[in-house]
Amino acid sequence: MDGFIKFFGTGGARFVVSKQLRATGGLWLHYKDTNLYIDPGPGALVRINSSDEGFNPAYLDGIILTHKHVDHTNDVNVLIEAMTEGGFKKRGILFCPEDALKEDPVVLKFARNYLEGIQLLKEKRQYLLKHIPFTVPVRHVHPVETYGIIFDLNQRIGLITDTRFFDTLADYYRVDCLVVNVLRSKPIEAHHPIDHLSVQDFVTIVNEVKPAIAIMTHFGMNIINEGPEKLAERLQKETGISIIAAYDGMKWEF
Repeated sequence: MDGFIKFFGTGGARFVVSKQLRATGGLWLHYKDTNLYIDPGPGALVRINSSDEGFNPAYLDGIILTHKHVDHTNDVNVLIEAMTEGGFKKRGILFCPEDALKEDPVVLKFARNYLEGIQLLKEKRQYLLKHIPFTVPVRHVHPVETYGIIFDLNQRIGLITDTRFFDTLADYYRVDCLVVNVLRSKPIEAHHPIDHLSVQDFVTIVNEVKPAIAIMTHFGMNIINEGPEKLAERLQKETGISIIAAYDGMKWEF
């Protein structure tokens, strides 16, 4: 195996975050000799340092924020400090939307000065962090500037972060493995203000994309109460696609 994704949190939405029904630390992506952290939400630094696998934020090469909401960015400043060893080693690249820096910024100025660089995420652009090339296929439908990611590694791995479902969404994520934030158990009505994917949206997407593996994560309270593992088992039977419900601390190797 050339790499892995470590799930330091699989919870989403404000009530799951506030009660920590599931951890909300985000994802660590390792490929070859490159380490990238995605969406360091509340508890990311604690989860990293308490892992029994020897994860060390000082080994990180970069951080991605898919958008500025607190369940995706709460620990970004302390993680930048840890990555740069208190700011004494200027290193690491931050990839984020522009509004994470300008409009009610979540990345503080002192932390920005510790970084080697900052690159703004924009749709249809390509990026490279050492051995991890990735693209931003499309801007998502969400209250703030939000982007999913496609990683072109030993296989194509897509991350569909928070978004309202739209008809062409699946067309942008033709990948081998698809990681999807599935927050709601039931679809939302057209006028509903919450822009998140439901279980039915997830089924529609995987039936169109037909990835080898689809991983659900970022669960809301109703899905957690119902049991994500049972849900994944049912959806796998319905779709014929290998579906995994991520759990806190899961390591998926590729």
